[in-house]
Amino acid sequence: MSQDDRITGRFDVPPEHSDRRLDQAVAALMPEHSRSRLQGWIKSGELTVNGERRKPRDRVIMGDTIEVSAEPEAQVSWEPEAIDLDIIYEDEHLIVINKPAGLVVHPAAGHRDGTLVNALLHHAPDVENLPRAGVVHRLDKETSGIMVVARSLVAHTALVDQLQNRTMGREYDAIINGTLTGGGMVDEPIGRHPTQRKRMAVVPDGKPALTHYRIAERFPAHTHVTCRLESGRTHQIRVHMAHIRHPLLGDPVYGGRLKLPPGTTPELTEALRQFRRQALHARRLTLHHPTLGEDMTWEAPWPDDMVRLVETLRLAATEQASGA
Repeated sequence: MSQDDRITGRFDVPPEHSDRRLDQAVAALMPEHSRSRLQGWIKSGELTVNGERRKPRDRVIMGDTIEVSAEPEAQVSWEPEAIDLDIIYEDEHLIVINKPAGLVVHPAAGHRDGTLVNALLHHAPDVENLPRAGVVHRLDKETSGIMVVARSLVAHTALVDQLQNRTMGREYDAIINGTLTGGGMVDEPIGRHPTQRKRMAVVPDGKPALTHYRIAERFPAHTHVTCRLESGRTHQIRVHMAHIRHPLLGDPVYGGRLKLPPGTTPELTEALRQFRRQALHARRLTLHHPTLGEDMTWEAPWPDDMVRLVETLRLAATEQASGA
Protein backbone atom coordinates (compact mmCIF):
# COMPACT_ATOMS: atom_id res chain seq x y z
CA MET A 1 0.00 0.00 0.00
CA SER A 2 1.08 3.59 -0.50
CA GLN A 3 -0.33 6.95 0.38
CA ASP A 4 1.61 9.38 -1.75
CA ASP A 5 -0.85 10.94 -4.19
CA ARG A 6 -3.44 8.15 -4.06
CA ILE A 7 -4.11 5.16 -1.87
CA THR A 8 -3.44 2.14 -4.08
CA GLY A 9 -3.37 -1.62 -3.65
CA ARG A 10 -3.86 -4.87 -5.55
CA PHE A 11 -4.21 -8.41 -4.20
CA ASP A 12 -5.94 -11.71 -4.91
CA VAL A 13 -8.54 -13.14 -2.54
CA PRO A 14 -6.91 -15.98 -0.54
CA PRO A 15 -8.74 -19.26 0.21
CA GLU A 16 -9.64 -18.27 3.79
CA HIS A 17 -11.71 -15.32 2.53
CA SER A 18 -13.45 -17.11 -0.33
CA ASP A 19 -17.25 -16.80 -0.36
CA ARG A 20 -17.21 -13.85 2.03
CA ARG A 21 -18.97 -10.55 1.48
CA LEU A 22 -16.76 -8.06 -0.32
CA ASP A 23 -16.85 -5.52 2.52
CA GLN A 24 -15.92 -8.22 5.06
CA ALA A 25 -13.10 -9.57 2.91
CA VAL A 26 -11.48 -6.21 2.29
CA ALA A 27 -11.82 -5.29 5.98
CA ALA A 28 -9.71 -8.35 6.77
CA LEU A 29 -7.26 -7.75 3.92
CA MET A 30 -6.88 -4.01 4.54
CA PRO A 31 -7.15 -3.62 8.34
CA GLU A 32 -5.42 -0.24 8.31
CA HIS A 33 -8.61 1.29 6.86
CA SER A 34 -11.93 1.74 8.62
CA ARG A 35 -14.96 -0.22 7.44
CA SER A 36 -16.84 2.95 6.57
CA ARG A 37 -13.94 4.15 4.42
CA LEU A 38 -13.73 0.80 2.58
CA GLN A 39 -17.48 0.77 1.97
CA GLY A 40 -17.24 4.28 0.57
CA TRP A 41 -14.58 3.16 -1.91
CA ILE A 42 -16.69 0.16 -2.96
CA LYS A 43 -19.73 2.37 -3.57
CA SER A 44 -17.72 5.01 -5.44
CA GLY A 45 -16.04 2.45 -7.68
CA GLU A 46 -12.56 3.26 -6.36
CA LEU A 47 -12.37 -0.35 -5.14
CA THR A 48 -13.14 -2.96 -7.79
CA VAL A 49 -13.21 -6.75 -8.17
CA ASN A 50 -11.75 -8.13 -11.40
CA GLY A 51 -11.95 -4.61 -12.79
CA GLU A 52 -15.68 -4.30 -12.14
CA ARG A 53 -17.74 -2.35 -9.64
CA ARG A 54 -19.46 -4.44 -6.98
CA LYS A 55 -21.76 -3.86 -4.01
CA PRO A 56 -20.53 -4.27 -0.44
CA ARG A 57 -22.75 -7.35 0.06
CA ASP A 58 -21.56 -9.14 -3.10
CA ARG A 59 -19.57 -12.31 -2.53
CA VAL A 60 -15.97 -12.79 -3.60
CA ILE A 61 -14.24 -16.10 -4.31
CA MET A 62 -10.68 -17.33 -4.14
CA GLY A 63 -8.53 -15.78 -6.87
CA ASP A 64 -10.70 -12.69 -7.43
CA THR A 65 -8.48 -9.64 -7.91
CA ILE A 66 -9.28 -6.68 -5.70
CA GLU A 67 -7.86 -3.32 -6.71
CA VAL A 68 -8.12 0.05 -5.03
CA SER A 69 -7.08 3.46 -6.29
CA ALA A 70 -8.59 6.11 -4.06
CA GLU A 71 -8.03 9.77 -3.39
CA PRO A 72 -7.18 10.41 0.28
CA GLU A 73 -9.91 12.44 1.93
CA ALA A 74 -9.09 15.03 4.54
CA GLN A 75 -10.43 13.77 7.88
CA VAL A 76 -10.06 17.10 9.65
CA SER A 77 -10.78 20.73 8.76
CA TRP A 78 -8.48 22.45 11.23
CA GLU A 79 -5.83 24.91 10.12
CA PRO A 80 -2.06 24.29 10.27
CA GLU A 81 0.01 26.61 12.44
CA ALA A 82 3.77 27.05 12.81
CA ILE A 83 4.07 26.05 16.47
CA ASP A 84 7.29 24.53 17.78
CA LEU A 85 7.12 20.86 18.75
CA ASP A 86 9.54 18.97 20.98
CA ILE A 87 9.83 15.81 18.86
CA ILE A 88 11.55 12.88 20.56
CA TYR A 89 11.23 10.40 17.67
CA GLU A 90 9.83 10.49 14.16
CA ASP A 91 9.57 8.20 11.14
CA GLU A 92 7.04 7.72 8.35
CA HIS A 93 4.57 6.04 10.73
CA LEU A 94 5.01 7.66 14.15
CA ILE A 95 5.69 10.99 15.80
CA VAL A 96 6.57 10.89 19.50
CA ILE A 97 6.23 14.26 21.20
CA ASN A 98 7.10 15.76 24.57
CA LYS A 99 4.05 17.99 25.15
CA PRO A 100 4.53 21.03 27.39
CA ALA A 101 2.01 21.93 30.07
CA GLY A 102 -0.45 24.53 28.82
CA LEU A 103 -0.77 23.14 25.28
CA VAL A 104 -4.23 21.92 24.31
CA VAL A 105 -4.18 18.74 22.19
CA HIS A 106 -7.34 19.12 20.07
CA PRO A 107 -9.13 22.18 18.73
CA ALA A 108 -12.49 22.65 20.45
CA ALA A 109 -14.82 25.39 21.54
CA GLY A 110 -12.63 28.09 23.03
CA HIS A 111 -9.47 26.56 21.55
CA ARG A 112 -9.85 26.61 17.77
CA ASP A 113 -6.17 27.36 17.22
CA GLY A 114 -2.84 27.21 19.01
CA THR A 115 -3.24 23.47 19.70
CA LEU A 116 -1.02 20.44 19.23
CA VAL A 117 -3.13 19.35 16.26
CA ASN A 118 -2.66 22.72 14.56
CA ALA A 119 1.09 22.28 15.02
CA LEU A 120 0.99 18.71 13.67
CA LEU A 121 -0.87 19.79 10.54
CA HIS A 122 1.92 22.27 9.83
CA HIS A 123 4.75 19.86 10.63
CA ALA A 124 3.28 16.80 8.87
CA PRO A 125 0.43 17.86 6.54
CA ASP A 126 -0.35 14.23 5.63
CA VAL A 127 -1.95 13.65 9.05
CA GLU A 128 -5.01 15.52 7.80
CA ASN A 129 -5.98 12.24 6.09
CA LEU A 130 -6.14 10.42 9.43
CA PRO A 131 -8.94 10.41 12.00
CA ARG A 132 -8.37 13.19 14.54
CA ALA A 133 -5.15 14.09 12.71
CA GLY A 134 -3.46 10.92 13.97
CA VAL A 135 -3.96 11.59 17.67
CA VAL A 136 -4.88 8.28 19.33
CA HIS A 137 -4.61 9.31 22.99
CA ARG A 138 -4.56 12.65 24.76
CA LEU A 139 -2.98 14.45 27.64
CA ASP A 140 -4.87 17.11 29.56
CA LYS A 141 -3.94 20.71 28.77
CA GLU A 142 -1.92 21.17 31.96
CA THR A 143 -0.34 17.70 31.94
CA SER A 144 3.13 17.56 30.43
CA GLY A 145 4.99 14.69 28.86
CA ILE A 146 5.20 12.04 26.19
CA MET A 147 2.53 11.07 23.70
CA VAL A 148 2.50 9.30 20.33
CA VAL A 149 0.76 10.38 17.13
CA ALA A 150 0.10 8.14 14.14
CA ARG A 151 1.42 9.34 10.82
CA SER A 152 -0.02 6.56 8.64
CA LEU A 153 -3.21 4.53 8.50
CA VAL A 154 -1.24 1.39 9.33
CA ALA A 155 0.12 3.03 12.47
CA HIS A 156 -3.25 4.50 13.43
CA THR A 157 -4.95 1.11 13.34
CA ALA A 158 -2.08 -0.57 15.21
CA LEU A 159 -1.91 2.07 17.96
CA VAL A 160 -5.67 2.06 18.53
CA ASP A 161 -5.53 -1.75 18.84
CA GLN A 162 -2.69 -1.54 21.36
CA LEU A 163 -4.61 0.98 23.44
CA GLN A 164 -7.78 -1.11 23.35
CA ASN A 165 -5.87 -4.31 24.18
CA ARG A 166 -3.92 -2.53 26.96
CA THR A 167 -0.54 -3.48 25.50
CA MET A 168 0.75 0.10 25.23
CA GLY A 169 2.75 0.98 28.34
CA ARG A 170 2.24 4.45 29.81
CA GLU A 171 3.93 5.58 33.01
CA TYR A 172 3.41 8.90 34.79
CA ASP A 173 5.07 10.83 37.60
CA ALA A 174 2.77 12.63 40.01
CA ILE A 175 3.18 14.64 43.19
CA ILE A 176 0.21 14.02 45.46
CA ASN A 177 -1.01 15.66 48.65
CA GLY A 178 -0.43 13.62 51.80
CA THR A 179 1.84 10.69 52.54
CA LEU A 180 1.28 7.08 51.56
CA THR A 181 2.49 4.01 53.43
CA GLY A 182 2.88 1.92 50.29
CA GLY A 183 1.92 1.42 46.68
CA GLY A 184 -1.28 -0.13 45.44
CA MET A 185 -3.92 0.16 42.76
CA VAL A 186 -7.25 1.86 42.23
CA ASP A 187 -9.76 -0.24 40.33
CA GLU A 188 -12.82 1.98 40.11
CA PRO A 189 -15.09 2.87 37.15
CA ILE A 190 -14.94 6.44 35.85
CA GLY A 191 -17.67 8.44 34.15
CA ARG A 192 -19.14 11.94 34.03
CA HIS A 193 -19.86 13.54 37.37
CA PRO A 194 -23.62 13.28 37.94
CA THR A 195 -24.12 17.02 38.51
CA GLN A 196 -20.90 18.77 37.39
CA ARG A 197 -20.66 17.86 33.72
CA LYS A 198 -17.16 19.23 33.18
CA ARG A 199 -15.76 16.88 35.81
CA MET A 200 -15.21 13.13 35.84
CA ALA A 201 -15.84 10.97 38.89
CA VAL A 202 -15.86 7.43 40.21
CA VAL A 203 -19.43 6.34 39.43
CA PRO A 204 -21.11 2.90 39.50
CA ASP A 205 -22.07 3.01 35.81
CA GLY A 206 -18.71 4.38 34.61
CA LYS A 207 -16.23 2.66 32.34
CA PRO A 208 -13.70 0.26 33.91
CA ALA A 209 -10.50 2.04 34.96
CA LEU A 210 -7.40 0.62 36.65
CA THR A 211 -4.43 2.64 37.91
CA HIS A 212 -1.36 1.09 39.53
CA TYR A 213 0.78 3.36 41.70
CA ARG A 214 3.98 3.01 43.71
CA ILE A 215 5.97 5.33 45.93
CA ALA A 216 9.06 6.90 44.41
CA GLU A 217 9.87 9.44 47.16
CA ARG A 218 8.26 10.64 50.37
CA PHE A 219 8.16 14.18 51.75
CA PRO A 220 6.69 15.37 55.07
CA ALA A 221 3.28 16.20 53.59
CA HIS A 222 3.52 15.05 49.95
CA THR A 223 4.49 11.93 47.99
CA HIS A 224 6.06 11.43 44.59
CA VAL A 225 4.33 8.43 43.02
CA THR A 226 4.70 6.70 39.68
CA CYS A 227 1.48 5.58 38.02
CA ARG A 228 0.88 2.97 35.36
CA LEU A 229 -2.39 2.89 33.44
CA GLU A 230 -4.23 -0.20 32.26
CA SER A 231 -6.98 1.96 30.77
CA GLY A 232 -7.16 5.48 29.45
CA ARG A 233 -10.16 7.28 30.87
CA THR A 234 -10.44 11.05 30.89
CA HIS A 235 -8.64 12.51 33.95
CA GLN A 236 -8.04 8.95 35.18
CA ILE A 237 -5.03 9.50 37.46
CA ARG A 238 -6.44 12.77 38.78
CA VAL A 239 -9.81 11.18 39.60
CA HIS A 240 -8.36 8.00 41.10
CA MET A 241 -5.88 9.80 43.34
CA ALA A 242 -8.58 12.17 44.55
CA HIS A 243 -10.82 9.16 45.19
CA ILE A 244 -8.31 7.72 47.68
CA ARG A 245 -8.05 11.18 49.29
CA HIS A 246 -4.62 12.00 47.87
CA PRO A 247 -5.37 14.46 45.03
CA LEU A 248 -2.58 15.73 42.82
CA LEU A 249 -0.75 18.78 44.10
CA GLY A 250 -1.96 21.87 42.26
CA ASP A 251 -4.96 20.19 40.65
CA PRO A 252 -7.48 23.02 40.18
CA VAL A 253 -10.42 20.66 39.55
CA TYR A 254 -9.98 17.71 41.90
CA GLY A 255 -7.54 19.05 44.50
CA GLY A 256 -9.63 21.60 46.34
CA ARG A 257 -8.11 24.68 47.95
CA LEU A 258 -4.40 24.73 48.73
CA LYS A 259 -3.69 23.56 52.27
CA LEU A 260 -0.30 24.42 53.74
CA PRO A 261 0.94 21.72 56.15
CA PRO A 262 2.30 22.76 59.57
CA GLY A 263 5.93 23.83 59.56
CA THR A 264 6.00 24.72 55.88
CA THR A 265 9.04 26.85 55.08
CA PRO A 266 8.58 30.22 53.36
CA GLU A 267 10.33 28.82 50.25
CA LEU A 268 8.00 25.81 50.08
CA THR A 269 4.96 27.97 50.76
CA GLU A 270 5.87 30.13 47.77
CA ALA A 271 6.57 27.07 45.58
CA LEU A 272 3.23 25.49 46.42
CA ARG A 273 1.32 28.70 45.75
CA GLN A 274 3.07 29.25 42.45
CA PHE A 275 2.50 25.71 41.13
CA ARG A 276 -0.92 26.21 39.55
CA ARG A 277 -1.39 23.05 37.52
CA GLN A 278 -1.77 19.38 38.38
CA ALA A 279 1.69 17.96 39.15
CA LEU A 280 1.46 15.24 36.53
CA HIS A 281 4.00 14.28 33.86
CA ALA A 282 3.78 11.46 31.29
CA ARG A 283 7.34 10.19 31.61
CA ARG A 284 7.58 6.89 29.75
CA LEU A 285 5.89 5.30 26.72
CA THR A 286 6.35 1.76 25.40
CA LEU A 287 4.68 0.38 22.27
CA HIS A 288 5.10 -2.19 19.51
CA HIS A 289 6.18 -0.42 16.33
CA PRO A 290 3.52 -1.06 13.68
CA THR A 291 5.98 -1.90 10.88
CA LEU A 292 9.39 -2.56 12.45
CA GLY A 293 7.98 -5.40 14.54
CA GLU A 294 9.83 -4.47 17.72
CA ASP A 295 9.00 -2.91 21.07
CA MET A 296 10.21 0.66 21.49
CA THR A 297 10.44 2.85 24.60
CA TRP A 298 10.88 6.58 25.00
CA GLU A 299 11.16 8.85 28.02
CA ALA A 300 10.46 12.56 28.42
CA PRO A 301 12.46 14.50 31.03
CA TRP A 302 10.63 16.44 33.70
CA PRO A 303 9.73 20.03 32.84
CA ASP A 304 11.49 22.77 34.78
CA ASP A 305 8.50 23.58 37.00
CA MET A 306 8.29 20.02 38.35
CA VAL A 307 12.07 19.87 38.82
CA ARG A 308 11.97 23.07 40.89
CA LEU A 309 8.96 21.86 42.87
CA VAL A 310 10.59 18.56 43.88
CA GLU A 311 13.88 20.25 44.68
CA THR A 312 12.04 22.62 47.03
CA LEU A 313 10.15 19.71 48.62
CA ARG A 314 13.45 17.90 49.25
CA LEU A 315 15.11 20.97 50.72
CA ALA A 316 12.17 21.61 53.04
CA ALA A 317 12.21 17.94 54.13
CA THR A 318 15.93 18.16 54.92
CA GLU A 319 15.47 21.34 56.92
CA GLN A 320 12.55 19.89 58.84
CA ALA A 321 14.49 16.72 59.64
CA SER A 322 17.47 18.69 60.93
CA GLY A 323 15.26 20.96 63.00
CA ALA A 324 16.42 24.04 61.14
